[in-house]
Amino acid sequence: MTRAIASFLGLRTVVYHVADLEQAKSWYAQVLQVQPYFDTPYYVGFNVGGFELGLHPLESGDSGQGNSVAYWGVTDAASELSRLIDLGASPRGDLQEVGEGIKVADVLDPFGNVLGIIENPSFPNTA
Repeated sequence: MTRAIASFLGLRTVVYHVADLEQAKSWYAQVLQVQPYFDTPYYVGFNVGGFELGLHPLESGDSGQGNSVAYWGVTDAASELSRLIDLGASPRGDLQEVGEGIKVADVLDPFGNVLGIIENPSFPNTA
């Protein structure tokens, strides 16, 4: 019996969109009792037990409240994004390379939920 290789590798990252990145970084550092491992003006990432909590500045027009995205790990973000769209998801933007080989995208599933995917070479490629 041949077993198919899973496209989705497991939950990797949750990103919260925040109005004040510096204030949120300080607050979450206290809450999590750890300093961020990735700290830029456009993204702050905390490693929490092998998972990532990301903080991202609000985009123009975003309210912030309820603006979070859970990202599922994938081995090939470009092909997975294409597959999700073929299955009826609606893209919310283009695939983005955000540095250090990390690629992200998110879509709306057919039921209105935001589904994020992340190709991150820093995480192991296992489910």
